[in-house]
Amino acid sequence: MSEPELKTVAADLTPERERELVSQFRGLRERINTELSKVIIGQKDVVEQLLISLLSGGHCLITGAPGLAKTLLVDSIAQLFDLKFNRIQFTPDLMPADITGTEVLEEDGAGHRAMRFIPGPIFANVLLADEINRTPPKTQSALLEAMQEHQVTAAGLTHQLKEPFFVLATQNPIEMEGTYPLPEAQLDRFMFNVLIDYLPEDDEVAVVQQTTSKRRQKLQSLFEGSVITELNQVVQRVPIAEEVVRYAVRLAVASRPREKNSPEFVNDLISWGAGLRAGQNMVLGGKARALLDGRPYVSTADIQALAKPVMRHRILPNYRAEAEGITTETIVDRLLQHVEHPKQEAVA
Repeated sequence: MSEPELKTVAADLTPERERELVSQFRGLRERINTELSKVIIGQKDVVEQLLISLLSGGHCLITGAPGLAKTLLVDSIAQLFDLKFNRIQFTPDLMPADITGTEVLEEDGAGHRAMRFIPGPIFANVLLADEINRTPPKTQSALLEAMQEHQVTAAGLTHQLKEPFFVLATQNPIEMEGTYPLPEAQLDRFMFNVLIDYLPEDDEVAVVQQTTSKRRQKLQSLFEGSVITELNQVVQRVPIAEEVVRYAVRLAVASRPREKNSPEFVNDLISWGAGLRAGQNMVLGGKARALLDGRPYVSTADIQALAKPVMRHRILPNYRAEAEGITTETIVDRLLQHVEHPKQEAVA
């Protein structure tokens, strides 16, 4: 007998509905991993971070070389939640209207003319913005309003995007010449910066065997897309101790140079540290991770597990760090060692 699907019944959760969703949450990861394994091999941390971002109502920046199945992964997750998926290939000649949509003049049979808005590809539940750093800032900024306000303004009119709305933007780290790096203000809108690396040899062998021997299996939709908005509410209601929140905030504050209690290595290696959204996203992501693990509370292990994807695009190393080959990954590792965590929580 198949497990019951999650159904959405109301915009605001009742206590009974919340308990039902929490009980369903415990089996959520296993069901998703089982279905994704039909087409995706390995990349467990990447899948977890994308799920956490989706369930938290955030957006993701994905960094990885070509050919690592980024599009397939995002499309597969959209299929599982029965969400509309669109992909935009960003190029230097792409214009904002190519993303948001445009108005056209139409004439009916009686000769009456009127303007009609034709929605662009941004009108989807899951939008993959492929190689977002290859298009000029004017076009990059067309995503900013949509990501923050979940709406698009064209010709003075505001058009609401259908919920849920989830943006995943990819960057190719290999060829950076002729690209347009995202400004810090726009980078800060992304909850996570997820790194996709090459697979271990055994996993890569399995991928080659799977993709060269049979047709790709079709994924089964496990949930209604509208249930995501309810799951977002469930995540926000997960209890968290004040000392764990304070730990997340201290991690973010410690990354800022020239602050009162900034470590010496931060002053030496960082030009700009993480802002307020870093602490918010570590806490919110920690709540989603706790629920996926079947725990009713957030631990410091959750905060530590998400520190790198939250902070790697919010910390700007200076010239000295770059000259010495010190990456943001190394800096975050040192921050985790430096900032004291609550004693009653186990370290991941």
